[in-house]
Amino acid sequence: MDDGAAAAAAPAPASSRFRTVCVFCGSNAGRRKVFGDAALELGRELVSCDEARGRELAASVRRGIDLVYGGGSIGLMGVIAQTVHDGGCRVLGVIPRALMSIEISGESVGEVKVVSDMHERKAEMARQSEAFIALPGGYGTMEELLEMITWSQLGIHDKPVGLLNVDGYYDPLLALFEKGVTEGFINPDCMRVFVSAPTASELLTKMEQYTRLHQEVAPASSWEISELGYGKGATAQDPS
Repeated sequence: MDDGAAAAAAPAPASSRFRTVCVFCGSNAGRRKVFGDAALELGRELVSCDEARGRELAASVRRGIDLVYGGGSIGLMGVIAQTVHDGGCRVLGVIPRALMSIEISGESVGEVKVVSDMHERKAEMARQSEAFIALPGGYGTMEELLEMITWSQLGIHDKPVGLLNVDGYYDPLLALFEKGVTEGFINPDCMRVFVSAPTASELLTKMEQYTRLHQEVAPASSWEISELGYGKGATAQDPS
């Protein structure tokens, strides 16, 4: 077989299980360069692969994952949004009107959807996404992460949730989860609700392979959350 025939028979570039991933992250950059580097790496991995692995791999792996995020142009938000946008993938930012002057500096990146409040922001981000990743961030990032974990536990969604544990940033949170299991507040199988990894490449690989292993509290069909694309009707109330 000549080289031309071999090229014609080569497998098509790999693609991702996900078309759109929501990334929760800080509107601050953090005090150390490692956090910005991690946001840059994740953006590159969503588009294709880490450039450090070379042109040969980049030619064979094209994820082409679109980004949904909090809409800011500063901090880690700005880094990942600009990276994905520059890589040719769609970027959708969802931001409450009250935060536009605070979290958007200069021109926005990609498309921006303005919503009325934080609840609508999270609902829209969840509705638009097929998976969720948390980079390092503050209270808001952690709250968004924990809500997606809780929704998975309850059975509202079955989308993969990933924790990018950059340089051990989330080690204390993971230890708190383990403490919750030890003290009987978290079921052991609910530690499987999410996956975590120290690098973007490892995390996305785990998320691609994710299957639900925990027992949800109630099936998705019983939740009435139409704005998220699940269930039958109006917003449900947490039964706990």
